Amino acid sequence: MALLSGTVVVVSGVGPGLGRSIALASAREGADLVLAARTGSRLDEVAKEVAALGQRAVAVPTDITDEGSAANLAQAALDAFGRVDTLVHNAFAIPPLTSLADADLTAHRGSVVMINSAVLRHSRLPYGGYKMAKSALLAVAQSLATELGPQGIRVNSVAPGYIWAGSLKWYFGYLAEQRGVDRQQIYDEAAATTDLRKLPEPDEVADAVVFLASSMARAITGQCLDVNSGEYHH
Repeated sequence: MALLSGTVVVVSGVGPGLGRSIALASAREGADLVLAARTGSRLDEVAKEVAALGQRAVAVPTDITDEGSAANLAQAALDAFGRVDTLVHNAFAIPPLTSLADADLTAHRGSVVMINSAVLRHSRLPYGGYKMAKSALLAVAQSLATELGPQGIRVNSVAPGYIWAGSLKWYFGYLAEQRGVDRQQIYDEAAATTDLRKLPEPDEVADAVVFLASSMARAITGQCLDVNSGEYHH
């Protein structure tokens, strides 16, 4: 049986990279999707890909920093599927957990997976402010794990390092141009800092999210799973 068979997964921050990969990985494992992001056209594209995998998807243009928009996302999920089993927070803002928790859900069990960052594991310049924000997000996840645990709701985090996708590929290309070298050289230098000598790809991070959302992780909560090919040990 598929890991997420018969479940409903809400994914915020759906874009062309990790958000899309999380949505499609969830669909491949049998989940129906509620897709949220500010750009509606991008959501529609991912919804078509989910449908091609045989699962249902609802696209809900959402600004999760806006309380009314977040409440609309929760209501749209309920209207479409009657419940939410997993919330994957992939957008860089505090997710609409209050709105979802206060909604009249038919079930009280489920999971939340927050996408964090490997910046938790280092203090390099100039990432101080970013590390503070991501450390706060980790604290939110751990506190919610304690608060929501009695309701059977698990809250975990995934902290990727480099993700070999569009924006990083562009950035490495830019660095290569500045240095007069091939982009592969930049990649190789970055990959050399990891145990596996490769940079994680979006689908590999998405698989970690699916695991934490699934019943295979039913006794795991309040944890942060690093997906960085061994760049940092935790």
